[in-house]
Amino acid sequence: MHQTWPIMVEKKGTLVIVELALLLLLPLLSGALDIVKAREIAARYNVTCILVFGDSSVDSGNNNFIVTTIKSNFLPYGKDFFNGRPTGRFSNGRLATDFIADAIGYTKTIPAFLDPNLKLEDLPHGASFASAASGYDDFTANISSVLSLPRQLKYLMHYKVKLRKLVGQKRAEDIIRTAVFVMSMGTNDFLQDYYLDPTRPKQFTVEEYQNYLVSCMANAIQTMHRLGGTKLVVVGVPPLGCMPLVKTIMDTTTCAENYNKVAFSLNSKIQEKLETISTTSRMETAFVDAYGIIQNAINNPALYGLSETSKGCCGTGTIEFGDSCRGLETCTDPEKYVFWDAVHPTEKMYKILAEEAIKALAQKLRV
Repeated sequence: MHQTWPIMVEKKGTLVIVELALLLLLPLLSGALDIVKAREIAARYNVTCILVFGDSSVDSGNNNFIVTTIKSNFLPYGKDFFNGRPTGRFSNGRLATDFIADAIGYTKTIPAFLDPNLKLEDLPHGASFASAASGYDDFTANISSVLSLPRQLKYLMHYKVKLRKLVGQKRAEDIIRTAVFVMSMGTNDFLQDYYLDPTRPKQFTVEEYQNYLVSCMANAIQTMHRLGGTKLVVVGVPPLGCMPLVKTIMDTTTCAENYNKVAFSLNSKIQEKLETISTTSRMETAFVDAYGIIQNAINNPALYGLSETSKGCCGTGTIEFGDSCRGLETCTDPEKYVFWDAVHPTEKMYKILAEEAIKALAQKLRV
């Protein structure tokens, strides 16, 4: 199922949050909307900082510095990153949040907060607190010994302390207030938790678990708001049934519709909750429909210069991800692939996500 608008926007303060969402997804444009527009919007709303929470879709290397087996700080991950350097990003190159930073113009990447080489002077422009294999459910993170969402929010508090020491309390509060918070997770709650571990299925039906995840998300947003956040973009769950790993496990050559229905339903519940939050608080919210965008790329690959939608670029492309991808041969042209490994998108797919969201927004705003 393909939705008309990749961005669902709340009713209150619509233009502001639409333009902020536009800012977030503005890198990599080759046509009418360019970097100048991104920086114009950033200047208008004084946005200089991006604060990121989530899983491997936005983890820029935090898992390198915690005791967990869920890492990607080895080749071929990062082979198309600057200097072909693996950083802990689960892709061949940069993530969408890195392009956000590049679009604003202050830095080309969003650093991992736990990186001991993180420079204090970089703090005002943002950080990622995300942790690969995490989820809205704390139990999901505990399965892999990674940073739960509440733990990520605790690191946000540490970030604020460091920021205050660097720029003073008033400036620090202003930076947080004008920052754009990005949250991207939910995949692991099903793929690594509900469908693999017996604990949650004994406690919840699928729909009850979806409702539980949304309540966890809402609690996290309340904490973000309490800590000074006012602007939030939530990235929806992708079509889980189209991941090469899931198709391999389900022994199907087409997307597993039962998994996709679960993802689509969860996204609907997330959007509904965000609308409620934006009408009952001063938190401006936007939703990025990663499901619709990725599914459209899979169904219409030629439109995006893609040719391989069924397998990843690493190894056989059917089962390898994370440590099982270590040191393997890769495809010759990842630019033609939707998936880098059997789970995660290529850098090219992150570009497509940005471009498709911008097309819809440009039409909406008549930019």
